[in-house]
Amino acid sequence: MTAAMSTGRQGAGLALATLAAGQFVMTLDTSVMNVSIATVAHDVGTDVTGIQTAITMYTLVMASLMITGGKIGQILGNKRAFVIGGIVYACGSLTTALAHSLPVLLVGWSLLEGMGAALILPSIVALVATNFAKPDRPKAYGLLAAAAAVTVAIGPLIGGLATTYASWRYVFVGEVVVMVGVLMLAKRIHSSPPDPSVRLDLVGTAMSAAGMGTLVYGLLRSGTWGFIQPKPGAPTWVGLSPAFWLAFGGLALLGAFLSWERRVVAAGREPLVDPTLLKNRVLRSSLAAFFFQFMLQAGLFFLIALYLGVALGLSAISTALRIMPFSVTLMLAAVGVPRLLPHTSPRRIVRAGFSLMVTALTTMVVLLRLTDSTIVTFLPLLIAGLGTGALASQLASVAVSSVPDERSGEIGGLQNTGTNLGASIATAFAGAMLVAALSTSFFNGLQNNLNVPPAVYEGAQTQLVAGVPFVSDRELTAALDKAGVPADVAQAVIDTNTASRVKALQVTLALLALMGVIGIVTTGGIPDVQPADAAGAVLDGSHDGSAPDPVPDPTSRR
Repeated sequence: MTAAMSTGRQGAGLALATLAAGQFVMTLDTSVMNVSIATVAHDVGTDVTGIQTAITMYTLVMASLMITGGKIGQILGNKRAFVIGGIVYACGSLTTALAHSLPVLLVGWSLLEGMGAALILPSIVALVATNFAKPDRPKAYGLLAAAAAVTVAIGPLIGGLATTYASWRYVFVGEVVVMVGVLMLAKRIHSSPPDPSVRLDLVGTAMSAAGMGTLVYGLLRSGTWGFIQPKPGAPTWVGLSPAFWLAFGGLALLGAFLSWERRVVAAGREPLVDPTLLKNRVLRSSLAAFFFQFMLQAGLFFLIALYLGVALGLSAISTALRIMPFSVTLMLAAVGVPRLLPHTSPRRIVRAGFSLMVTALTTMVVLLRLTDSTIVTFLPLLIAGLGTGALASQLASVAVSSVPDERSGEIGGLQNTGTNLGASIATAFAGAMLVAALSTSFFNGLQNNLNVPPAVYEGAQTQLVAGVPFVSDRELTAALDKAGVPADVAQAVIDTNTASRVKALQVTLALLALMGVIGIVTTGGIPDVQPADAAGAVLDGSHDGSAPDPVPDPTSRR
């Protein structure tokens, strides 16, 4: 029994509270940014696209470096990696709080906070495994998931209150204060000693980061440049849009990265990612489910924030209050499903969670056609919260239980890579599809509107060659007044823009729903038996062979 396992309940409880506080801060950032997009954009002198870039880059930095962060935890010790990550994250939060331009926001929030989170999040997964015996770990991981759910519940409200009555900057100052407290308490957390035999694969780190970065950047720019055929005035590479070549190049780099890792293993060296992990069917399905869960969740939040904050013109606090139904049902499902259905098939619960997410997205598509009020988001958010909570109640436990305990740090890195890559691609995908659909619908509407003179239509095509921005009626009215457009023509343009916004949201939501269906298809490897029940079956000899696929011990090749 390790020293960690012999610590009292009070010490274990303090360790878990410290890790949960770190998890809280990690989740708070995105919640605040989602409800404060318009205000943050104004304060740092950019637009919605600029904040979309910051959101994408933040999640992308985490996704790119998360596996590396897990490996650094093995090299330095997970507690030391946790502390270093906390210091870097606090510096990023302070920089963000002081930012008055988009470049400074990108450095503070997207880069420094992303790097800090890449060290913290894998360490949290590993430190729970170190500080809790096997029977206590499911509850500990569940409480961490609950901490994230609480943040999802109150994060938008905190961000909305701060943005409406003070400034969103105070939230990031508060993060610095919380992280200082976390770092002071971290000394009470037990950590396994550093592993001097582990070496960081620098080539693999560079290849994985470059591949993911190139892929997501290509997706992000596809709304402006076009994905395959370049839009008028957009750059062209070998006859096609640069977005296509960037996405293709990113996939090629990721393929080369996996090939390199196989060569590293064959040479007897330490890889950044052990390819044998990906032979584990349960782990593959779990990671795929994490990816699609966060793709749907991040995409839905991005679109709803735009609908409430831009299309309806609600304040940040009003937007936050209308997102609360999602947070409430997420908490209920995340806590209630394990308690009420402790022996139900994880695969069945995961598939039900995805089905609820798809239902939520399609429900919003229908409601957008029927009305233009906040009712559009209420029911879909209730349903989406239940689905997300059901997924959160199962996936972490299944993923960690699919490999030996000593590899929990690696699983933490892979798990968080999947979630953050899914969120990053979702924001880029949703933004690109939204701009593309909005542009197509808007220009078609102008062209077919008899109240819009051809000169206005041609002028709009020339000035908006990069894509039609997602703006409110009030912003569009001000721009048309400034341009001296006659009142009757201006009203026709505004009506067209309003209708086009709805169509663009419907198209993008429908495409996200399709991604949810694909997510259901990937769940075939999720086990039918709960990990704790499977372990008990092995002990009493009644196990039927459906346990997670064994993963070879990486030390066997040294």
